[in-house]
Amino acid sequence: MRILVTGGLGAVGTPLTRELRQRGHEVWIADRLHAPGPNYLRCDVGMYRQVARIFEDQAFDVVYHLAAEFGRMNGEDFYETMWQSNAIGTKNMLRCQEQHGFRMVFASSSEVYGDWAGVMTEDVLEKHPIRQLNDYAISKWVSEMQIMNSSDRFGTETVRVRLFNTYGPGEPYSEYRSVVCRFVYHALHDLPYTVFLDHHRSSTYIEDCARTLANISEHFTPGEVYNIAGDEYHDIKHLSDMILGYLGKDDSLVEYKKLEAHNTLNKRSDNAKSRKDLGHQSTVPLEVGIPRTIEWQKEVYGRD
Repeated sequence: MRILVTGGLGAVGTPLTRELRQRGHEVWIADRLHAPGPNYLRCDVGMYRQVARIFEDQAFDVVYHLAAEFGRMNGEDFYETMWQSNAIGTKNMLRCQEQHGFRMVFASSSEVYGDWAGVMTEDVLEKHPIRQLNDYAISKWVSEMQIMNSSDRFGTETVRVRLFNTYGPGEPYSEYRSVVCRFVYHALHDLPYTVFLDHHRSSTYIEDCARTLANISEHFTPGEVYNIAGDEYHDIKHLSDMILGYLGKDDSLVEYKKLEAHNTLNKRSDNAKSRKDLGHQSTVPLEVGIPRTIEWQKEVYGRD
């Protein structure tokens, strides 16, 4: 197939692009950076003219729409950029999809489950009123609603995926990145960080996520929505303890607090649907994925 990955230079887009190319697909990348090829298109998805130009010049069977501003605090500190990229960016993609007819895979987030306290099955938002807890989460749910409306009005074909706490090598550090990325960087550089004790997550190794995403191109069912998550359910302290233990460091620079405001308390995913339909598997446990992530950061940031 001929496939476009928006955000193809990102932490998830990079291994997804690699996986799709290994399967023999012709894969193009759209991203905001100036970058070399092959098959690279510079584009800010929040700018309609730039998006439209891609599809005027190229035809694609499937578009993976991953390009977005990531992270809860990023969405608070840079909300105007986040809304432009996430909500308007998705609307721009849908306008082009309505005109050109490609299938789309949209990367949503487990954040859309908001304050839901139970196991997060894909139908929770259809059956229960859910309050998303921050602008990032709201932007992802707005995008999902735009997608459903476009399908109803124009017959567009899209699969939505809700990614749960994806981590691993290839995720460069910033204060807005994943909790594993931030903990590893701070521990490596002997910097203080905060652990919220009452929060639980279903962390997903990045290569497992990319493989399942790639499987959608071969098992595409329009209108479906899937959780993509790891099988290990754990508290946040467990991640910190594993990182410090691997590095042989104590927790003297760690501050422990009970709760983080405006953040989902527990993210317990039900993966039955993605396992059945997409062959999703969690092949890399935390005890393997965490050391791989640490060693990657050591190499990138020159730490012993």
